[in-house]
Amino acid sequence: MIVEERCYTLRMPYGPQDYLTLYEAEGLEVQRATLGQLLGYFHTEVGGLNTMVHLWGYDSFDERLQRRAALAADPVWQRCLTRIRPMIESMSNRLLVPASFSPIR
Repeated sequence: MIVEERCYTLRMPYGPQDYLTLYEAEGLEVQRATLGQLLGYFHTEVGGLNTMVHLWGYDSFDERLQRRAALAADPVWQRCLTRIRPMIESMSNRLLVPASFSPIR
């Protein structure tokens, strides 16, 4: 398994609740259906504020490529992006490989 960690820093005046309300209403279901394994979705409480962190699990890098391509082609997701992108100041992502003793394998 690989885990994709995606981090979004929100643009002011938006906060986590603004983002989560819109995402839950318009983006969550299409991402769950297309990407599969949602491992967690978080916002920061201490440290760099207004940051969203979400984790997605994939069996392989190839599976991730296929699922992300399908999501990018989905018109429902494209409509959601037109509303969510203005809320995001910066984005980053990392692909993580669990250690042999990790609870997420």
